[in-house]
Amino acid sequence: MVFFTLLSSLFKQAYDVTPPGLVTCLACAYIGSGRYFAAYRHEFIGTLLMIGFTFSPGKWIGQDALMVAWIAHMCGVVASDKIGGGPHVNPAVTVSMYALGKCSYTEGLVRIMGAMAGGLVAFPLYSVFADKLGLTQLGGPEFSSKDDEDGVNAGFSEFVAVTLLMIMIYVLNWELNFGKYHYWIKQTLTAVGIRYLIETFPLAGPAINPMLGTTWYIFSKGAFPDEIGHYFTYWVCPFVAAVSASCLYAVYAGGDVFGQKLPFGPIKGDAAVSSSKKNK
Repeated sequence: MVFFTLLSSLFKQAYDVTPPGLVTCLACAYIGSGRYFAAYRHEFIGTLLMIGFTFSPGKWIGQDALMVAWIAHMCGVVASDKIGGGPHVNPAVTVSMYALGKCSYTEGLVRIMGAMAGGLVAFPLYSVFADKLGLTQLGGPEFSSKDDEDGVNAGFSEFVAVTLLMIMIYVLNWELNFGKYHYWIKQTLTAVGIRYLIETFPLAGPAINPMLGTTWYIFSKGAFPDEIGHYFTYWVCPFVAAVSASCLYAVYAGGDVFGQKLPFGPIKGDAAVSSSKKNK
């Protein structure tokens, strides 16, 4: 009985400090016999870094200097991607990559769970860090149901922001080539673009990332969201935006969406053929 009493005590202590959903997210790391564990690790570490590097500007860095905060945020976006190994750190991005055939369904699920686990660990971890060092607590995106119970207005804001985010990712990563310094230039432009979207579409926090909206809620409330508007705003609208942006890119550049050819496009190929004919 002594053993089970000790085991019960240990379980209770672990239960009290474990965020809701974390165990499920961690259990997904070895789906597919660990085949995608490297992707999971990249998402987990990348999310930890992304939240630390991009949420601290304005709180820990550049509290009284907007330009300093912007520059710190930009550096944080680049650093978290580089150190984290180029993760998605955003379920909406992962959905788009799956839609365009850049990753399998299983890999996409593992990546999303890795990002969620990273977010669930990051917010309480940085909260303890802030307490120990006497720093300002980090904030997070919050959905307010006042005058928008179903999340229609906030959801539309997230839809537009995520659509623009995806288009920016396609263009900077797949359409443009900056030569020798391609990575550093495209990541810097990505960071500037993300900051612009944050400032332009504030209705949902903003999150522009389903993981951030939900993991922050779980940390701040200690429970899963119970408002339908939360899921509509932070999950449904960003996922619809990701699929819509994927379709737009497939129309422009060609390729399948969920393994299916679209009935029109690619515009890019037609333009190249037209230009070639004119040159002749």
